Amino acid sequence: MNGDTGLYGFFPENKKARGGKMKVKGILVLSLLLAVLALPLLANKSAVSIEAPAAVKAGEEATIIVKVNHRGNSSLHYTKRLVVLANGKEIARWDFSSSNRPEAADFSREIKLKIEAETEIVAEATCNLHGSAGPASVRIKIAE
Repeated sequence: MNGDTGLYGFFPENKKARGGKMKVKGILVLSLLLAVLALPLLANKSAVSIEAPAAVKAGEEATIIVKVNHRGNSSLHYTKRLVVLANGKEIARWDFSSSNRPEAADFSREIKLKIEAETEIVAEATCNLHGSAGPASVRIKIAE
């Protein structure tokens, strides 16, 4: 043998073919690795925003709209929960499942709440795969 015997020491005439296959495998492995590492960048946690009046008269009803933003609404990837609190007490909750998903990836829910004193509204939605982007909050004050 002349020292140029290829990867396995046999069949030196196939060295080019094996080298080409190794390059293709290397490129595939590298591509797969990059795709896996990029997944967190594509992950979308469920996020919420709240629309509510800044102030209402004591005893009046306030309309609160909670908007959920999420990039996914399939049986494998969906918003699994939306919870709304008023001054720390749960006032509304929607639980979803793979067979009972929200109507769309981005959706909203409306709540009517009688306001007696200054009230903090906190809402949070959770993705079944990636979790929550965190709670959103607004404060409704009493108008004089």
